[in-house]
Amino acid sequence: MTNSDLTMSDGARPPATPPATPAGRSGKRERLVAAATQMLHQQGAEATTLADIAKEAGVPLGNVYYYFKTKGDIIAAVIDAQAGFIHSMLARLDASQEDPGARLKALFAALAGENQMVARYGCPHGTLCQELAKHAEGPGAPDVSVLVRIPLDWAQRQFAAMGRADARDLAIQAIGAYQGAALLTSALRDPAVLERESRRMAAWIDSLS
Repeated sequence: MTNSDLTMSDGARPPATPPATPAGRSGKRERLVAAATQMLHQQGAEATTLADIAKEAGVPLGNVYYYFKTKGDIIAAVIDAQAGFIHSMLARLDASQEDPGARLKALFAALAGENQMVARYGCPHGTLCQELAKHAEGPGAPDVSVLVRIPLDWAQRQFAAMGRADARDLAIQAIGAYQGAALLTSALRDPAVLERESRRMAAWIDSLS
């Protein structure tokens, strides 16, 4: 299986993570959310302060409270933005690939294309889920699980379209394999781990057809 076999039909892979928002090119709220998204991924929610986010976004700290009263509020906004990005990425795969197996392989190819970033910081969605799940109880806690449920439900629909009665189990296996590979890629600081796993997953998906 070559890399071209794993790309979308037009030769372009959908980005697996949203592009950073350049300072001065959007509103303050959008810049704050973009900065928070980057910092939560790179240094974690616990270590990130509102002052850190304001500095990264180029927004005065006092202005932050106009948009977000607490760090929990901006984390919730990050989750919403990331969920919207995942929905858009998967919708592009749906539109560009007629075959559900090809859609699944294109997704894993896109994720593998982020292997350098994952080796340094981990999966942007998996790491956030893992960290925030430890503090997910209580009223008003953001539902970070949506970042896993969206691709899981999408993968289930693809396996079901392939005629698999065990679509949910296969979806859990597929998304779990990616998250496990992302964890090993980060722990070992070895981008090749995720690239190899993408090729293995492509062969596995073909074997299910």
